[in-house]
Amino acid sequence: MSKTPLQPDPLKRSQAYYKIRIKGHLSPSWLASFEGMQLTHTPGGDTLLAGVVADQAALHGLLGRIRDLNLTLLSVTRVTPERSSRPGASGLK
Repeated sequence: MSKTPLQPDPLKRSQAYYKIRIKGHLSPSWLASFEGMQLTHTPGGDTLLAGVVADQAALHGLLGRIRDLNLTLLSVTRVTPERSSRPGASGLK
């Protein structure tokens, strides 16, 4: 089974998958500031950054970038990837 970029590496226990909600719709050009994260606009007008974060230090660095860019942080959620019984499903919720 191959590993997708958004799934934690099972050999690196400190990695985790996070969803970070930011107020307002960010332009896709902001992705350069959040390397490795996926950017999704929500219907409510916010932006969701989602992806694997290597460890707590990397999470603090990511949150520091959000602060330094003067973005409004709405939530940070650690998400546990779940296996799906459907073939081809990502299993991430």
